[in-house]
Amino acid sequence: MTAIQTVLVANRGEIAVRVMRTAKGMGLKTVAVYSDADANALHVRSADMAVSLGGNTAAESYLNGDAILEAARTTGADAIHPGYGFLSENTGFAAACAEAGIIFIGPPAAAVEIMGDKALAKRAMLEAKVPCIPGYQGEDQSDDTLIREAEAMGMPVMIKAAAGGGGRGMRRVADPEQLLQSIALARSEAEGAFGNGDLILERAIEGARHVEVQVFADTHGNVIHLGERDCSLQRRHQKVVEESPCPVMTPELREAMGLAAVEAARAVSYVGAGTVEFLLDASGEFYFLEMNTRLQVEHPVTECVTGFDLVQWQIRVAQGEPLPATQDDIDLFGHAIEVRLCAGGSGGGVFAQCRSRVAVQRAAGGGGSVDSGIETGDAISPSMIRWSPK
Repeated sequence: MTAIQTVLVANRGEIAVRVMRTAKGMGLKTVAVYSDADANALHVRSADMAVSLGGNTAAESYLNGDAILEAARTTGADAIHPGYGFLSENTGFAAACAEAGIIFIGPPAAAVEIMGDKALAKRAMLEAKVPCIPGYQGEDQSDDTLIREAEAMGMPVMIKAAAGGGGRGMRRVADPEQLLQSIALARSEAEGAFGNGDLILERAIEGARHVEVQVFADTHGNVIHLGERDCSLQRRHQKVVEESPCPVMTPELREAMGLAAVEAARAVSYVGAGTVEFLLDASGEFYFLEMNTRLQVEHPVTECVTGFDLVQWQIRVAQGEPLPATQDDIDLFGHAIEVRLCAGGSGGGVFAQCRSRVAVQRAAGGGGSVDSGIETGDAISPSMIRWSPK
């Protein structure tokens, strides 16, 4: 076991502040990194040490892996927590941390690589006998093959970017006559967004719920799940409401989905916090969708209904400790909801620009919590999580 002394948080905003809060509670020193635009941000003020990365854009700062590793070396940080977004699911950065002898508080690079490619992930899940949506995830990417496979599985079908997410490079096609054009559009969008035009096909599951399962694994072979979050309510493929428990969940279904999620993690030798996403159809059948190889924005929902600090778990697992709990210890209680507040008018689907600063910020009470990267006078919206005992 390698005891962590100093954690550099390679992120900004509420997740950086939230990670530092737990790290400090564990007696660890914290290091912030920041862009020129964030020089006075709360996460910088919250850290024991802070290092400027320079620049104003993400590419110049929070995506600059070399600069972040240098900041870790100069401050004596022995571990890096990537938060979410930015470099949290970057295979190269995870590998670079290992090469530099710095603990990456996240999964191994190999697991990130497999789950970051929808085609590779689907093949791995099929081999592990995790329920998957019928589809095509082959290496032959010719238009003729994709059209033939789509027609064979029947309309409607989903065309998805193998390297994508967030709805980019994705098309739903109900008319076979539109397949060629839709494939071309999806491929072009995927190449522009991800630098990779490979596609997969899946049968469209109509009216399905989007349910994700929180998993955790250590380096001692232990893998457990911590229940589910329902994230069916979305806007433009972005989650708006997350809640636990899922409104239609039964104990039997939770056990089955949990076991499938655990097998998914085992199949790629996963370590740390991860989320396995499923589609749940009206008949109760569920299908693997993807795995997020990081802590998610909505992790406080799971924390509310389990009573566990998942960031603390991440740090403890990263330094070689076994999981702090077994599957039998996981007992869900209450009901938690996290919402994304969209600042803008609903008409026309266009969001208005926020031009004002925060005048007053009050902490939630009565079973609520706020993970925020702002204080009075700052200008970024927080995330609100509510929990109820019944």
